[in-house]
Amino acid sequence: MQAIIPVAGAGTRLRPLTYTQPKALISVAGKPILGYIIENLIENGVTDFVFVIGYLGEKIREYVEAHYPQIHASFVTQEERSGLGHAIYTARDHVDQNQPLIIQLGDTILDADIKTILSFEYSTLCIKKVEDPRAFGVAELDNDGFIKNLVEKPNIPKSNMALVGFYFIRDTKALFKALDSIVENNERTNNEFYLTNALQHMIAAGVRFKSYKVEHWFDVGKKDILLETNGLLLRKNGDESCEECVKDNSIFISPYHISKGAKIRNSIIGPYVTIGENSEVSNSMIKNSVIGSFSKLESVTLQNSLIGSDTTIHGNTQSLNIGDNTEIDLRGEGSK
Repeated sequence: MQAIIPVAGAGTRLRPLTYTQPKALISVAGKPILGYIIENLIENGVTDFVFVIGYLGEKIREYVEAHYPQIHASFVTQEERSGLGHAIYTARDHVDQNQPLIIQLGDTILDADIKTILSFEYSTLCIKKVEDPRAFGVAELDNDGFIKNLVEKPNIPKSNMALVGFYFIRDTKALFKALDSIVENNERTNNEFYLTNALQHMIAAGVRFKSYKVEHWFDVGKKDILLETNGLLLRKNGDESCEECVKDNSIFISPYHISKGAKIRNSIIGPYVTIGENSEVSNSMIKNSVIGSFSKLESVTLQNSLIGSDTTIHGNTQSLNIGDNTEIDLRGEGSK
């Protein structure tokens, strides 16, 4: 089985974290988002991967090659960000168009039975009911659960069923024929080539798409959603802390994840906290937060926070979103 994973986006909604690392490599519950995606696909028989990279793409390549040497990985650079349809189009020479294809967005974690999806006779698109579908590709269904129409970001949606970033394509040739058509004819929407438009071309040509409703889906592109995803995965995976961690005179409230080499002293950690490798936390209270690797936190109170790697914080605060390689002192002159 083969899969395309687009990871070319700049992740602007997660800045400043994404100034120095791709969104797909931000860790939740002790593992990069991309790691969860790759491992789930491997478990379901995917051996050939095509990664469409762009912004900080060399870091994606380094991560994949270092952690998943057993897979066959190809890397294609999307030189210009012209939409998801264009990203998939750039991978056309790296897939076997005679074989089925999985497409999963590199910033999307979802709870789906992939084995069941792959057993379906028809191509299948994962969907979920959303409150405001105007920001999504929207699927209109018939009475049998097949998709009869797809529209990207409609002003007046006729359905509240959103596409959630997982596509199983049985007729791969038909997909790339549709992508060729919209690119060659410059069929853009909002100046982008949408994958949704190519899929609608396929529907118009008679290709049938089954829908599959997912229970949990997280487009990990915003701080609040990333923290929610971290909490969900921590609840699912349970408490984890390495044997080499230092945990002196501290209280841990489930669920939490403490990575290799971390040192926790005189602190209260949890619930819903992930602390990265070789980070140090002392005299602090942290809950519902993700702390990057090689960071140092002293005498802080944090909640609902994302802290990048190689970050130093002294003082006292409540909610932060801080990128990598940062030093903050909130103690004031009188505290020194």
